Amino acid sequence: MTSFDTSPQLNVWRALLALSVVFVMLATTGWTALRSHRGSTALQASLTAWEHGRLHGHHLPDPQAAPARLSRFFASLTPRERDRLARRYPLAVGNMNGAPVPLRYQANRIALDQARKVERTRMHDSRLSVAGQQDAGRRMHRYESLMSPGRQILAFDPEGSGRIAEAFGDLTEAQRISVVVPGVDTDLLTFQRTYRRYSAPVGMAKALYAAERAASPTTRTAVIAWADYTSPDGLGVDAATGLRAQEGAVRLNALLRALPGRSPVSMFCHSYGSVVCGVAAPGMPRRVADIAVAASPGMRVAKAAQLGTTARVWAMRDASDWVRDVPYLELGGLGHGADPVSSGFGARVLSARDAQGHSGYFQPGTDSLRNLADVGVGAYGSVTCARENDACRSGLSGTTTAGRA
Repeated sequence: MTSFDTSPQLNVWRALLALSVVFVMLATTGWTALRSHRGSTALQASLTAWEHGRLHGHHLPDPQAAPARLSRFFASLTPRERDRLARRYPLAVGNMNGAPVPLRYQANRIALDQARKVERTRMHDSRLSVAGQQDAGRRMHRYESLMSPGRQILAFDPEGSGRIAEAFGDLTEAQRISVVVPGVDTDLLTFQRTYRRYSAPVGMAKALYAAERAASPTTRTAVIAWADYTSPDGLGVDAATGLRAQEGAVRLNALLRALPGRSPVSMFCHSYGSVVCGVAAPGMPRRVADIAVAASPGMRVAKAAQLGTTARVWAMRDASDWVRDVPYLELGGLGHGADPVSSGFGARVLSARDAQGHSGYFQPGTDSLRNLADVGVGAYGSVTCARENDACRSGLSGTTTAGRA
């Protein structure tokens, strides 16, 4: 049986290895990787236009206002007025927490079409290199795919490598909502894949959505593939720090506070996405009932109790996952803290024995996906624990679709 704990000697070795790796990375890349990416110019232009806009002679509300305030504003409008705003300020409305979910879908479809036309022009721009033209073509085809009938794009920003979020199911009617937060190298072009599809956010969310419906056919569920943050590019210095997680946590909590209804929300955080969830945890709304991390390099705390949340904390890691060999420590801002599957961390540790490596946790037919789905629908009595006991189910009732057990 795989042990989730480590000896003091091994921890010392890992600490020394971590410092060596850090010094090598700093010597070759410097601290420049820690700088924030530049602002989203297209989105900012749309927000600025909104801030100067008027409707029937009245100023539009602050786009950064509380979601409840913006929700009341949109509720006061006629369907024609809402449509007019979506067409005039598509990126602003499409990313506005508090705008009605269907209106965000509509606005983002318009914004995607505008971005598609830009990339189609760039494909034939002689000022670009061949590689630049090919990149424009890839982005254009991705936008076309995202515009396919039935797709529900909840957030979209074409700037830089791009940010995106997509919903599966009916968010407004869901009894349980799940949010998938992916890790490094996530952007518009890697948001979905044909090869190894379940290692990409869309594949993860689709697989979880299908597994939740199989686990509880009578429960109305919805799943969000949330790639609306700038993730680290590869396993460099960015991935070893919490900078991207801090930026992502702000965006993640803004989304969570704006979700419609009052249904329980479950977070499913993979790899570096678990760092984002760990940083975001203290600011998550109380409706977040569960935080489940898979293949986690740490959550930037020493114990689950330090996350500052009332949500249940779950963790899983397959024995073949390379992340088990990362140094679980935090030193001078580098590293992400304790191992979430260690006994001292205090998470409820779920079985993931057939997850097949670092990217296989959402593969259909695996124990890992079944366990995640059971958490998502509140079927806590059905989960299987990593160790040969029922410790991960301790103190929980069998099933709930309305709130915490």
